[in-house]
Amino acid sequence: QVQLVESGGGLVQPGGSLRLSCAASENILGLDYMGWYRQAPGKQRELVATITASGRTTYADSVKGRSTISRDNAKNMVYLQMNSLKPEDTAVYYCNGKRFVPYRDYWGQGTQVTVSS
Repeated sequence: QVQLVESGGGLVQPGGSLRLSCAASENILGLDYMGWYRQAPGKQRELVATITASGRTTYADSVKGRSTISRDNAKNMVYLQMNSLKPEDTAVYYCNGKRFVPYRDYWGQGTQVTVSS
C-alpha cells in the first residue's frame, strides 16, 4: 500500500503561483503513472496533469501552459508547479499514483488551493 501525502496548498492571489508536492511512502519507480487531480465544490474530480514513469507528461487544457508536473524519483516526490493562478483553479488537489499490473490506484488526502483576492 503506497501512501501519498500532498502539501503546498494555500491561499494565493490571482496571478500568483504555488508548488504542490506529493510525497510517496515507497519508490515511485514502481508506479507507472503519477497524476494530479482536483475537485471544486459541487463539481466532479477532474484530471489536471499526469506524468509517466518515463517522464511523459499530459495536461488538462485548462492548465496547459500555466502548470508543470515533475517527479524526483530519488526522493519519491511528485510536484505540480502552477503559475498565473485563476479563481477557477480553486479546488482540493489530489495526488494519484497508478500501477497497471497488477492494477493499483492510490490517492492522497488532498490539499486545498484557494485563489482569491
